[in-house]
Amino acid sequence: MMKAMILAAGRGERMRPLTDHTPKPLLSVGGQPLIVWHIQKLAAAGFADIVINHAWLGEQIEAALGDGSRFGVRIAYSREGTALETAGGIATALPLLGAVPFVVVNGDVLTDIDFACLRPTLAALDGRTQLAHLLLVANPAHHPAGDFGLLPDGQLSANAADGIGLTFSGVGLYHPALFATIPPQQPAKLAPLLR
Repeated sequence: MMKAMILAAGRGERMRPLTDHTPKPLLSVGGQPLIVWHIQKLAAAGFADIVINHAWLGEQIEAALGDGSRFGVRIAYSREGTALETAGGIATALPLLGAVPFVVVNGDVLTDIDFACLRPTLAALDGRTQLAHLLLVANPAHHPAGDFGLLPDGQLSANAADGIGLTFSGVGLYHPALFATIPPQQPAKLAPLLR
């Protein structure tokens, strides 16, 4: 069974004052909350179990989405209290995600990706030599340096100046083994694990 996680714990500082009273993933985009777009696209791609972490105003997220049945999915919540950064939030949610690879989507991005096309790559994550697969995009104007460098052989460099600089899209595929060294409920950033 394919599982996905939507990251929704952040405070949304750059979106203030909009996020002072509404969690960022519940802000309306195109007539519905941003997070609902993710849930609908994940459901359409066959991801029936979705984990959502939350901290800031998390009770609003649970009240708005419920158990997921109206979207045709099952939603489980990973309550953080205070945001644990990306890797810390994922590590804390691992008991809900299980032992197989999963998709993670930042709750504050808007994407048109067909998540179904990720299934073969997700299945290839073996937990030994293949721990993660990141979806990268061309560098936006506000981040011209990028996050990673795409090398001629298709591999990534942690140095964006190597090869073609690209930016992380906010969508990644991960094997649980990537987070094995991170204790639950401890803040941890994702970038050091990937570099």
